[in-house]
Amino acid sequence: MRSPWRSLVAVSLALLSSAGSLLANYSVHEKRTHIPSGWALNRRHNLTSTIPLRFALKQKNIEDIGNYLYDVSHPKSPNYGKHWTATEIVRTFVPSNETVDIVRSWLIASGIGRERISLGRTKGWIQVNVTVEEAEQLMNTEYNVYTHMSGKEHVACEVYYLPQHVQPHVDFVTPSVHFDAKLTRRSGGGGGGGGSAPPARDIGQPGVGNTPKTTGTVSGIIGELEQCDKYITPICLRTLYDLFYDPVATDKNSYGIVEYTPQAYLDSDLQMFARNYSADLIGKKPYLVSIDGGYAQTIHKNFSHNGESDLDLQYGMSLVTGKQTLTLYQTGDLPEGASFNDFLDAIDGSYCTFEGGDDPTQDGIYPDNLPGGYTGPKACGTVKPASVISTSYGYNEADLSPFYAGRQCAEYAKLGLMGITILYSSGDDGVAGINGSCLNSSHIPSADGHIFNPSFPGTCPYVTSVGATMVKPNATVFDPETACMEVIYSGGGFSNYFAMPEYQKNVVDHYLTNYRPDYPSTIWNSTGTSRAYPDISANGANYVVAVDGEFHLIYGTSCSSPVVGAIFTMINDARLALGKGPIGFINPTIYSPEFACTFNDITEGSNPGCGTAGYNTADGWDPVTGLGTPNFSKLFALWLLLP
Repeated sequence: MRSPWRSLVAVSLALLSSAGSLLANYSVHEKRTHIPSGWALNRRHNLTSTIPLRFALKQKNIEDIGNYLYDVSHPKSPNYGKHWTATEIVRTFVPSNETVDIVRSWLIASGIGRERISLGRTKGWIQVNVTVEEAEQLMNTEYNVYTHMSGKEHVACEVYYLPQHVQPHVDFVTPSVHFDAKLTRRSGGGGGGGGSAPPARDIGQPGVGNTPKTTGTVSGIIGELEQCDKYITPICLRTLYDLFYDPVATDKNSYGIVEYTPQAYLDSDLQMFARNYSADLIGKKPYLVSIDGGYAQTIHKNFSHNGESDLDLQYGMSLVTGKQTLTLYQTGDLPEGASFNDFLDAIDGSYCTFEGGDDPTQDGIYPDNLPGGYTGPKACGTVKPASVISTSYGYNEADLSPFYAGRQCAEYAKLGLMGITILYSSGDDGVAGINGSCLNSSHIPSADGHIFNPSFPGTCPYVTSVGATMVKPNATVFDPETACMEVIYSGGGFSNYFAMPEYQKNVVDHYLTNYRPDYPSTIWNSTGTSRAYPDISANGANYVVAVDGEFHLIYGTSCSSPVVGAIFTMINDARLALGKGPIGFINPTIYSPEFACTFNDITEGSNPGCGTAGYNTADGWDPVTGLGTPNFSKLFALWLLLP
């Protein structure tokens, strides 16, 4: 389909060039380079059809959000720990009146009646229902209809222009060049660069996203320290990371783990695990917070539906002990499912309509009119976020557009400003994407791809990405661990979307100077200017987990993230007991020279993928295990000294 497409583009650009005076004060705002996989140009769109045109307004001060976050998160800053309120965040980033007035005035001057122009509740976007002909005149473009191999249709343009005085006030327009902004719900085909990727709201479906692996069931586990190279249990983790701490400020503290329906834990499994490995959990349950109809479903019972949640809760709850209530954020109903955005909507009401609101092809949309769907109102700022939040799910970065990923990444920065620690697992396929997928020359996940495929949200510079290690065969918990190289490989590498944050520049420069990978720059982001991940790691192999009435051995960075979350929750407990605040966004602190001694450096192993050996571990930070694994007592001591 490339030749007809190029011909159409040539004709379109020729017509635009002939417009002369019309384009004199216009500039290209966005342009697409290719049609995503699975889609084909069908026809010009009907000029009299109506489309909901949305202008995502430039957020005031958004370009400084990293600096604001750094200011309250760096241990040398005089404002360390002075976290913001939700009101302060809204006031700081809401689009200016000037931005709203300029975009609105341009629309009115272009013939759009005032009564047709709608401003979002948080002033994040302007919407106007227009005909295709009006949209084309507004933005000097042509709208076409594209057909997916599934038969679904999507409206988009190849390029669009905005007046030069309007451009600084608009982030992007939908629908336009993006293929994660389709018009109908459940249209299929994925988003962003990955035409065949499932929608973001399918993150809880079996086989979608980053899910734990198992080598089968085990029996007769004793749980002694001598067996930790074969079977990881809570005592192994406590010994590995020196996590011997009895919480004392549990009424002030909070730890949350996010699950996405239909993934669900079974209480019978939690009690089975408690009887064998965590007696103080017997009879206890997580505090369940239902988001958009989420509940611990029991219709589907198997490893694919229960393994993730059972793992997260059994170890998350064990390591913070039975004294600390763990909050389970169960997100999405059974028919619809949910995405990370749906969870973020629930904990931050300002996010619900931020930059145009959710994408109906990617995110769960509620009320849900499907049979058995949740018919209540969508959760929007109705849930209090915990001080530490761990999520063991993820996407390929390329499966989402840069705009979708960037919009979400900014929200993680806002949560960090409010003092919330956000953890995500880094992925289980080394330098490859989920299920070993790599990118082709168009940066689309493909069976014949050979370009490294980073994960998301781990590549967002405002979250803490957690990789995986393991106890070496025949070694003890007192010996150095290695990068996980059994069943899974620790996800790690360099983002294709996000720039390198200042906090990690020195350690990544050290790695690239002394241990630079010998791969052509065509298969990895070798610029040395992009966000590198993971940040830290924890054990991710041989976990003993009760699933559906049997003990399984489980592997994955899905294991690592809730463990790290428990460690930081216990550090918060100690700080809160002294009248101090939570640690919040931890990356500037853990990358600081003062904290270099608080991690166990991992210097063995690699993370293969995409037909290569991947990256190697090294002295200091590396793109396999990050800074290394945490030593609780050392982190505890230094964090108690901070304001």
